[in-house]
Amino acid sequence: MDAFKKGWFTETGTLNGDQAISIEVKSILYHEKSKYQDILVFDSNRFGRVLVLDDAIQLSEADEFSYQEMITFLPLNSHPNPKKVLIIGGGDGGAVREAVKHPLVESVTMCEIDEQVIEVSKKYLPFMAKGFNSPKLTLYVGDGAEFMRNHQHEFDVIITDSSDPKGPAVCLFQKPYYESLKKALKPGGIICSQGESFWFDRKLLSEMIKMCKTIFPVVDYGSSYVPSYPGGQIGYLCCSTSSDTNFRQPLNKFSKETLKELNLKYYTPDTHQAAFALPLSIAEELGLEWEVK
Repeated sequence: MDAFKKGWFTETGTLNGDQAISIEVKSILYHEKSKYQDILVFDSNRFGRVLVLDDAIQLSEADEFSYQEMITFLPLNSHPNPKKVLIIGGGDGGAVREAVKHPLVESVTMCEIDEQVIEVSKKYLPFMAKGFNSPKLTLYVGDGAEFMRNHQHEFDVIITDSSDPKGPAVCLFQKPYYESLKKALKPGGIICSQGESFWFDRKLLSEMIKMCKTIFPVVDYGSSYVPSYPGGQIGYLCCSTSSDTNFRQPLNKFSKETLKELNLKYYTPDTHQAAFALPLSIAEELGLEWEVK
């Protein structure tokens, strides 16, 4: 609660704590510590309801769809037939909400270690948690890495919707975790993980991309705009076990009618392609290929 001063919530939101974003607070709806982390939900004029874990903003009602749609449909539409999906983390329900919409997805398994995040989201963030009602979903409360060790070669797509690499999420940014992701995938499987900000976390991203290239034949990084996050930008680390995968050219291209039917607000085939068009200096520093067309 030290983040609250004179009616404002302030997040020192980079990993180094050297950048801040402040949001005016209308009211605090929930604040407790779970077994794993500090959980806060507050209401605001600009962003609507906001979920905060360990003093870092996870989502806001005003712009959550940008992150949720992109972390879900970038990998799903890069896979030729994403029938079976695993989501690690994402206790707010947003990634589940989007994944179960996809016409080719037959089943979604979600592993969330903190059950309290799920229950808080159901009560205070119903616009996120509606995906928990889908018959496509199987919910597992527990450690995602442990779950994968017992479910190898099962999934077409695995999405890691994690918080920053602090506290319980640290292991989700390390090589053993990515090796376990690969083992849990079917041949040709794809992963997509929360990829931090290229403005503030470039050193971490460069190291992770380099590490992932030792495990997967195809590694890329997409980006989208999320105003409530530091710098207004967040990234998606995408990896494939198939050398034929091209994340920059979606295989499944939704029509305008389908986009409306699925109630998508941010994702389109164009935003999919544009996500991988990075600023020149950033692409080079991250060790990613670029070309002039």
